[in-house]
Amino acid sequence: MTQTAATPTSARRSTTAAQLAAEAAGTMILVFSVAGAAIFGAEFDHGRGGLNVGFFGVAFALGVSVLVGSYAFGPVSGGHFNPAVTIGLAIAGRHPWRRVPGYLLAQIVGGVIGSSLLVLIAAGGPHQFLADARKSGFASTGWGPLSPGGFPLPSSFLIEVVTTCVFLWVIIAVTGERSNPATAPVAIGLTLLLVALIAIPVSNGSFNPARSIATAIYGGATALTQLWMSVVAPILGAAIGGISYAALFRRESQASKAA
Repeated sequence: MTQTAATPTSARRSTTAAQLAAEAAGTMILVFSVAGAAIFGAEFDHGRGGLNVGFFGVAFALGVSVLVGSYAFGPVSGGHFNPAVTIGLAIAGRHPWRRVPGYLLAQIVGGVIGSSLLVLIAAGGPHQFLADARKSGFASTGWGPLSPGGFPLPSSFLIEVVTTCVFLWVIIAVTGERSNPATAPVAIGLTLLLVALIAIPVSNGSFNPARSIATAIYGGATALTQLWMSVVAPILGAAIGGISYAALFRRESQASKAA
């Protein structure tokens, strides 16, 4: 899953190396948190004793990881932690295109570090824990066998587009000139929790190509085959969000200034 994401003044003053390190670290925390909650907590002991965290626990871990990462690294890099968000913000004119390739690479590297740490932890689990986790997709996103509810490709694709679009609208709105930067991460984290609760039963909740790449590389053939959806759909949703927000709300802002 970000995202104090309007590239604040402090982030613009940070060095490129610091920005990329912040994006990698924030994405690592996000992937480690959400995939870790899904792998270790969502089906703990097959639900016996009520100790598993379920869908809400995974969504909560995602929202909180973004909240924590935004406060920690947002002042350095803008706190995107998500290739779709970076691209959507660039389309909306809120992030310079020249920084996009470096941000995307840092996010993917950070995500892979996060999922690789989970592999190392799972390797020490009991009763072939790692093998079973990889067999079940390693918290990868997709449709059919990777959809917790068994939803088909059109449903999974559509929900990823719509929820990522909504997510980007909120990010742009709460990081604008009139917004309070101290509260923006809270709004963004809660929005991510909300859309995750909607999307997890359908697509397992991507919204973030870096998160999906990081888990798919350990999730087996099906996860890799379906990875394209979890890359294309969030980017398309973010692009729609960036274009539509700029077209609708920037026009309204200009009109209010003129008045």
